[in-house]
Amino acid sequence: MTAAAVGLSHSPLIGKNDPEPDVLARVGEAVTAAREFIQAFDPELVVLFAPDHYNGFFYKEMPPFCLATEAHAVGDFGSTAGPLSVDSGAAKLIARGVLDRGIDLTVSSRMTVDHGFVQPLEMLFGGIAEVPVVPVFVNGVATPLGPVHRIRALGTAIGDTANELDLRVLYLASGGLSHDPPVPVLDGAPPRVADALIEGHPPTPVQRAKGEERVVQAGRDYVAGTSTMIPINPDWDNHLLDVLQTGALAELDDWTVEGMAEHGGGSAHEVRTWIAAYAALAAGGEYEMNHRFYEAIPAWIAGFAVTTARRR
Repeated sequence: MTAAAVGLSHSPLIGKNDPEPDVLARVGEAVTAAREFIQAFDPELVVLFAPDHYNGFFYKEMPPFCLATEAHAVGDFGSTAGPLSVDSGAAKLIARGVLDRGIDLTVSSRMTVDHGFVQPLEMLFGGIAEVPVVPVFVNGVATPLGPVHRIRALGTAIGDTANELDLRVLYLASGGLSHDPPVPVLDGAPPRVADALIEGHPPTPVQRAKGEERVVQAGRDYVAGTSTMIPINPDWDNHLLDVLQTGALAELDDWTVEGMAEHGGGSAHEVRTWIAAYAALAAGGEYEMNHRFYEAIPAWIAGFAVTTARRR
């Protein structure tokens, strides 16, 4: 079994509130490099770690992480709607192996996913049904959030289990890095909003369109300097990338929930997907990060990164 990893930031504002052409060109080059890396590796299975933005998981039941044996995308922010090409057999084997290794994994037989899962599949593979995938939701929004060492343990358990499969496995992380978009919070929310966050009532098309337009406007305000959102933090982002590059993942165990939000913004917890993916890769031995791209992109309200790595 051979393994590789790719990390890719996502943003619902891609294509809706884009930065300058030269920035787009640099991002395009980085994504192309990742796509070529994947084509050369030719994965037989993709384990995709991604967050949710209150489209599939709600406070009625909010697991810290969940693996899907079937998944369907809602199509938010113009992303593709429909079923993902989930390898249910591999998903069940990995779920069993993770549970056997003492990780309290939640399993979904009908997971709902959003742009956080869909964008990397669209950008790197050309669609959501082009490659066999095992979707793994990692909570990066809804408090309370667990310690980072449990996310690393999840990734290690998945990597240990996947090592037993006779497959070329790509661990793909979607999310982050530092960013503080206008995501609703339960504490102090008006009753209508709180009920939606708890019960997960699907928005009407009009409600979804209004909500997405608020996010687009937030991006415009952020660029204009009229927003109160926490600034993108390149120093924090690059420190994370440094740790991932060296493979010293245990150094992240001391990161606190409060510290991550303070330095990286309310949605910086999406970097948990990166930690899980690189921990899965590290479970099979030392690796080398052979491509690393980073740029702070206010128009997308994100510290945007692309990385590729492969076991030595």
